[in-house]
Amino acid sequence: MRSAWLKLGFATVFTAALFGSAVAQDAPAGSAAAPKWRYGMAVIGDLKLPEDFKQLPYAKADAPKAGELRLGQEGTFDNLNPVVDRGTAAAGLTQIYDTLMKRSEDEVFGTYGLLAEAVSYPDDMSSVTFRLRAEAQWSDGQPVTPDDVVFSMMMFKEHSAFYSGYYRHVASVEKTGDREVTFRFDEKNNKELPSIVGDFPILPKHWWEGADAKGNKRDISKTTLEPPIGSGPYKVASVQPGQTIRYELRDDYWGKDLPINVGQNNLRAINYTYFADADVEFEAFRAGTIDYRQENSSSRWATRYDFDAVKDGRIKKEALPNEFRATGIMQAMVPNTRRDMFKDARVREALNYAFDFEDMNRSLAYGGLKRVDSFFWGTELAAKGLPEGKELALLEKLKDKVPAEVFTTPYANPVGGDPQKARDNLRKAVELFKQAGWELKGTKMVNAKTGQPMSFEILINSSSLERSINPFVASLKRIGVEARIRTVDSSQYVNRVRSFDYDMIWSVWAETMNPGNEQTEYWGSASANRQGSRNFAGISDPAVDALIADIIQAPDRDDQVAAVHALDRVLLANHYVVPLFYSGESKLAYWNRLSHPDRLPEYGLGFPASWFASQPSK
Repeated sequence: MRSAWLKLGFATVFTAALFGSAVAQDAPAGSAAAPKWRYGMAVIGDLKLPEDFKQLPYAKADAPKAGELRLGQEGTFDNLNPVVDRGTAAAGLTQIYDTLMKRSEDEVFGTYGLLAEAVSYPDDMSSVTFRLRAEAQWSDGQPVTPDDVVFSMMMFKEHSAFYSGYYRHVASVEKTGDREVTFRFDEKNNKELPSIVGDFPILPKHWWEGADAKGNKRDISKTTLEPPIGSGPYKVASVQPGQTIRYELRDDYWGKDLPINVGQNNLRAINYTYFADADVEFEAFRAGTIDYRQENSSSRWATRYDFDAVKDGRIKKEALPNEFRATGIMQAMVPNTRRDMFKDARVREALNYAFDFEDMNRSLAYGGLKRVDSFFWGTELAAKGLPEGKELALLEKLKDKVPAEVFTTPYANPVGGDPQKARDNLRKAVELFKQAGWELKGTKMVNAKTGQPMSFEILINSSSLERSINPFVASLKRIGVEARIRTVDSSQYVNRVRSFDYDMIWSVWAETMNPGNEQTEYWGSASANRQGSRNFAGISDPAVDALIADIIQAPDRDDQVAAVHALDRVLLANHYVVPLFYSGESKLAYWNRLSHPDRLPEYGLGFPASWFASQPSK
């Protein structure tokens, strides 16, 4: 995953070599207990950049600080508090906050100091200490302190279901020096923990514990539309609730000259405008009131970018693989197994047989999509063939807890695309329903014992998804299953998903090359009934829990990959989701008043931080 803001890399157990080239300052001879301070963390291998690096390799150091970036956003927002699991947070809030560490998009596992100038941890990784930069300060001029870090972690753990799960192994956090803060963990040798605690936004304690302009005391447990202050490069300049939010570059940003920030944060303003409909947003882009789109519709990409501004070069189009070089994708329809009708894996498998990807891809996406067949699709972490070696050994220990086909049959989605294959797949679906206790009576699929019809609602928050779901609904209808699409606004959708109030949703999980503690948040029993978690399917499976533990405690990369393969295989064999599709590339369209460096980062787009105005926006 990408953690709350960004997931960092995987740490091997070989601590002596763990951050080999990342040592900033060794302890003096004879003081073995003194901390060893490091300028960054490369949790597999070494950092690519030396301690005295001048800038990120993909940054344009002389990029102009000019122009305005106008972005579209579908939906609405009603909250500027990043902590609470209520309301819908405004887009772009990350830009006003700094984190302790910052990732280089040129490295899968490399991260460098931002608010923290150095980091230290013991060999058993039972804690991690960060030393804050003396010059770090909030936009009101007050310094960023260890108290702010302590406050931030405590508030996130108390008021955010996601953070409370993700950082559940943080047993305590305390100020341990004038500029030092230490996180202590309730388990040792969890190789990921030192990295991920450098990855959450640090909030200003004094501001949140103060009063607003009217003298009302602020309450971090509630939503707010009062623009907060931050320590990051941008400030909230104006807000029209549910409609627009504008961020402006801070000339007084304390960190603008740090090497990690050189050539970054170039646009003078970033403005988000919200649209209720994706087509209206697209028309705004065509008209030039939106500068940049990352297109998520293959059919629109294939058929609707033929207008004059594209033809004459005023709008540039690029399809880039960068983001997917180190990101595994699972996009899926997710049945809620907390509902009785979806508890049987054969029912969930039957739903997959009713989804004709090949026909949909041809008729709606002009062949521009690929079927997802792994929870880590597109990466080396995706399970292939039959288990062997270390992976097989892990699965053998769980033989009585996993489906037998894990050992005998590689996972494969049903293949459709023509009338005969579609009929065969629907017959297989009916057979699976029958095995699970459902039968086709007349034109209805009903429970053989209770007579209850198989009927459910697919909850979505964007009408643009309907065209991809409609063929699935029609296919289910042919075998007596009633599926209804329910499109709701963003606020209602978020609230219903947080409380697991749905039969089925459409979801996407993005996995980094370093799966770890977040896997419990996605699939673990501990998160199955914790409202606000991302265990949308409601998975509570002892084999899955055991394999997640194997991933987290893996002694080296080979063992980690084997455990991830095994987890992938078990999740697929239980048919917890109906895998959908992805293109495997980022489809970008942007007006020529916006530019990016000639060389983009290997594993990302550098957007918007590394982009810049090639001429003033109008």
